[in-house]
Amino acid sequence: MRAETERLAAPLSPEDQAIQSMPDASPAKWHRAHTSWFFETFVLAPHLAKYEPFDPAYGYLFNSYYEAVGPRHARPQRGMLSRPSAAEISDYRAHVDAAVIRFVESADTATWARVGDLLTLGLHHEQQHQELLLTDARHMLSLNPMQPAYRADLPTPPARKACALDWIGFDGGMIEIGHAGNGFAFDNEGPRHKTYVAPYRLANRPVTNGEYREFVAAGGYAQPEHWLSDGWATVQAERWTKPLYWRADGDGFAEFTLGGLRPLDENAPVSSISLYEADAYAKWKGKRLPTEAEWEVAAGHASPDGNDAGEGYLHPIAANGGDGPLKQMFGDVWEWTQSAYAPYPGFRAAKGAVGEYNGKFMINQSVLRGGSCATPAGHVRATYRNFFPASARWQFSGLRLADEP
Repeated sequence: MRAETERLAAPLSPEDQAIQSMPDASPAKWHRAHTSWFFETFVLAPHLAKYEPFDPAYGYLFNSYYEAVGPRHARPQRGMLSRPSAAEISDYRAHVDAAVIRFVESADTATWARVGDLLTLGLHHEQQHQELLLTDARHMLSLNPMQPAYRADLPTPPARKACALDWIGFDGGMIEIGHAGNGFAFDNEGPRHKTYVAPYRLANRPVTNGEYREFVAAGGYAQPEHWLSDGWATVQAERWTKPLYWRADGDGFAEFTLGGLRPLDENAPVSSISLYEADAYAKWKGKRLPTEAEWEVAAGHASPDGNDAGEGYLHPIAANGGDGPLKQMFGDVWEWTQSAYAPYPGFRAAKGAVGEYNGKFMINQSVLRGGSCATPAGHVRATYRNFFPASARWQFSGLRLADEP
């Protein structure tokens, strides 16, 4: 897991790794350092005898938001950290890795019982930052007038026509959602609980670039009747006229990708749109976004295989005709739901600093489901709850339509 982070960072120069393109993103070297800080802070310092921190100042520089751990460098100023260098972060990671290996080799049964789950959480935490490293790098490079590629050698996704849009019906009723307790899950995925879902229909695949382009061409960004109030205010303030990474290209559009500027694939799922844009498109079509409970019920009938980072494209691809009636439930794009990110009934945050991992963000955010083309292989599951503010659109976020029967 630790080597994969370094592999993903390798195409980025030291200059690339230092840039913070906006307050919501972080420099690549900060991601590399913070994931090491997690192991150092929660595993090594309290549980490995005579552990010597690599640099005591790093505890301040690379704490993200853990109030219980202490003060931290301001998030919007992470791009000001020209030092430590990217090379020094590599040394820090090597120091922490060596210490974790010493801990694993020496921990007795009682210690392992206390700390094994923390190590597991640290690995899944690092996978989250692997995806963020890629999406933050894409945003950073997109602001460069040269439009440079993160990796010019990324394979071109297969050119194929998206399967026809179809509707899959679900009966609804009293259902259970949430993690059942087998295998790893983040705390926000539980407790498993009952909830009522009315009968509904779900689109068999996400909305494509070509379908969304019709909304753009029809003047959807200039028609307030489609938009939530906050969304319309954001469209006007930010002057949105199209998805974040679309670029005018003659009579059509190109798209900035991790492989550089490429012709817009009209058959691939639309991505890098906000909840506001997803909701406006759904209203324009006379449909709606699914709830997260509806999405999770449907995901139980879908193949868990999808176009994630393990496929190597690092970009959404067109849905094919296989894998059952529901396509692309996992991978390609995170799918916005209409559900607010809130605690499930009976949720209790863990004690201590680790309890700050998810629970304190359960306000002013919306839930996305399913994973993306930049999500590490094996990282997602049907109960996984991603969350972002409604205006966020630098992730690989798209939409799937829902409707009544």
